[in-house]
Amino acid sequence: MKLNVSRDEMQERLSNIQNIVEKRNSMPILSHFLLEAGEKDSYIVATDIETALKEPLNAKVEEEGKLCIPARKLFEIVREMEGDLSFETVDEQWLRVRAGMSDFRLACLPPSEFPAWPVLGDVEDITIDASILMEMIEKTIYSAGESDTRYTLNGLLFHAKPQDPSTGSGTLSIVGTDGHRLALIIRQMDSNMKGEKKIIVPRKAVSELRRFLPARPAGGDRETEKINISIGEKHLLFNAGPDSGGVQFLTRLIEGTYPNYENVIPQANEKKMLVGKDIFARVLRRVSVMSKERASAVRFDIGEDKLVVSSSSPDLGEAMEEVPIEYKGDKLSLGFNARYVIDVFGAMRSERVILELQDPLSPVLVKEEGDETYRCVLMPMRI
Repeated sequence: MKLNVSRDEMQERLSNIQNIVEKRNSMPILSHFLLEAGEKDSYIVATDIETALKEPLNAKVEEEGKLCIPARKLFEIVREMEGDLSFETVDEQWLRVRAGMSDFRLACLPPSEFPAWPVLGDVEDITIDASILMEMIEKTIYSAGESDTRYTLNGLLFHAKPQDPSTGSGTLSIVGTDGHRLALIIRQMDSNMKGEKKIIVPRKAVSELRRFLPARPAGGDRETEKINISIGEKHLLFNAGPDSGGVQFLTRLIEGTYPNYENVIPQANEKKMLVGKDIFARVLRRVSVMSKERASAVRFDIGEDKLVVSSSSPDLGEAMEEVPIEYKGDKLSLGFNARYVIDVFGAMRSERVILELQDPLSPVLVKEEGDETYRCVLMPMRI
């Protein structure tokens, strides 16, 4: 194998795989990536068995070939080099990397040892704007579990419904929950699916996917690149277009049954509180300074057009602040984990948010003003 590639191109591609390559050295081959150089196409592949990334490499190939190269070490080398790079293999054991007066010889592994790209089996495809998928992930991932013993909660539920004849499009719902809070967002998508699909995508994989998705353009009305999602028996494959680097990102799905999220969302909370999002978030940050660190407990005392937020700790002291709200109804007192409320507000875009309440221990529904497609549920704490 012999090829030439720009330093910036190689550095970007190597940067993309650093979170995927295995760092624990349990299997030495997983700390390597596969570089395959061909006259028509060149690409690099990295995997940790659970996820895999395949991205094209823009290189001038003089001799075709492939090799497994230490991902972290080559990244460190490329980052320090100046000028375009020349790669040349020596047998299947060494890679010679040159740029200007710099000359490195790097120990490698044979390509035959690298894990094969998983076979998806029978697949169903859906297509959605890449920036919309990014928005959906950003608005739900914070509520997914992390290292939860209920392993199905350590991912996001992708609930795809086939095309509705009345609208001409299908819908994709993404849900995250850790048992204390839940976030649900629904968007339209293109699909030829015959029936519903519910799949659980690992949180780590979804978080990594965000690196290759563009942010939603301001106003949300400009057309953006589409991303194709292939749903296999045990894997999910994201195919990004050229604007997102032409990346193929594959992840193993979490097996199991996700909680029935539709039953968790309150349907008849009668008390409604309207509050400015940013001012409320700032108040919560200030007041929660005096709460116990792990619980971040704050108290809401809700009255007519007025909310008092307070926190106290026997060891630290107490804090209290008043917030103007729109609320007509009986007085109500609830306790919350301030961090959970701040996370919800941080994911919302509208200037004002609506909290639909019932009683001190019933789930609270949080919505953006004027938008029914994004809903969050918060469980109150005992106070």
